Amino acid sequence: MATLLIDLLTEKEDAAYENSFDIDLLAGHLVSVTNHIKKMPIFQHVKIGYFGADTGAAAALKASVQMGNIVHAVVSRGGRPNLTKENIAVVKSPTLLIVGGLDNDLIEFNLWAYNLLQCEKKLEVVEGASHLLEEPGKLEEVARLTVNWFAKHLHPDALLKP
Repeated sequence: MATLLIDLLTEKEDAAYENSFDIDLLAGHLVSVTNHIKKMPIFQHVKIGYFGADTGAAAALKASVQMGNIVHAVVSRGGRPNLTKENIAVVKSPTLLIVGGLDNDLIEFNLWAYNLLQCEKKLEVVEGASHLLEEPGKLEEVARLTVNWFAKHLHPDALLKP
């Protein structure tokens, strides 16, 4: 497995705070990057997974719908799936929703999304964790959950032990 960290806003776009909530813009950039990567011969047979946090999670879900069977898995960490309401029921990529157990608002948003998702799905509530899951050991738990989800859907031989 390999990762690519992508800033979904250009410097100019990032100057306008409201662009952080423009899910169409964010998803559009993610789709463009994915298309660019998939044109490279070395990556044509690589399975793609999206990891998004906060509004980036909504963008990842929307982009996964637009990309169809090219996206094999999505992980949302502290995500805002409610910002892509029209797409939740048509997501086909296996989706893992991870939220902090102390973040009641996001738990509600993610329960709402979980109930609408028609794909393989899982909701993980990390007990004792806030929105950013910054408490000791919580990001490590997020990392383990994420790696195992991607391993299961992108490379089954890479599963980590709990």
